[in-house]
Amino acid sequence: MHNHSTAHPALAHHFDSLDQQQEAASLGMWVFLLTEILFFGGLFLVYTIYRGWYPQAFASASHHLDIPLGTINTAVLIGSSLTMAMAVHAAQLNSRKGIIVFIVLTMVLGTVFLGIKGLEYSHKFHEHLIPGLHFEYAAAPQFVRHAQIFFSLYFVMTGLHAAHMIVGMGLMTWMLIWTARGVIGNGYYSPVEIVGLYWHFVDIVWIFLFPLLYLIGRHA
Repeated sequence: MHNHSTAHPALAHHFDSLDQQQEAASLGMWVFLLTEILFFGGLFLVYTIYRGWYPQAFASASHHLDIPLGTINTAVLIGSSLTMAMAVHAAQLNSRKGIIVFIVLTMVLGTVFLGIKGLEYSHKFHEHLIPGLHFEYAAAPQFVRHAQIFFSLYFVMTGLHAAHMIVGMGLMTWMLIWTARGVIGNGYYSPVEIVGLYWHFVDIVWIFLFPLLYLIGRHA
């Protein structure tokens, strides 16, 4: 029988030890990330096919993306990966203050990224580059249909990426609560590691999205 009277507060009833629970949680996250790779891989494949079919239209459309803002967002996400790694390190050292500080910094950087992305979306709205009935592409009317495909993929891929970031920030909020309550610490820090894995994956996805969407016109 399990002795739950002395068990760690984070230990679920169906596990015999924290080590067993941590191994199961890590395995679960890796399996989840594999499904995410398949999910985003499908989107990248669709993008690659259409880009192969309409290279001139895609190159033309990419000129309407803001490279300086995209570059800033790339730097912001790389910085957030660093602060997330520092949060994991602080958890391993059982530093409650360090965990809180670095997770908050990660969330601040994530918020900056989403704010800049929202600004970019606003620019596209005012330029009538939102796919649909009111889509306009006066720069190269001959590419209007295929440019709309590009922007459809742009909004789907960056929108899903942003949604994953929002989920990640929700998980970090949960980590902050657990840390403040003392659940994380004293040898138990796997939740922070697992959230860190998720966040690094989201950052890696952006590292692929940035050159594919923003830079193709500069090399066409």
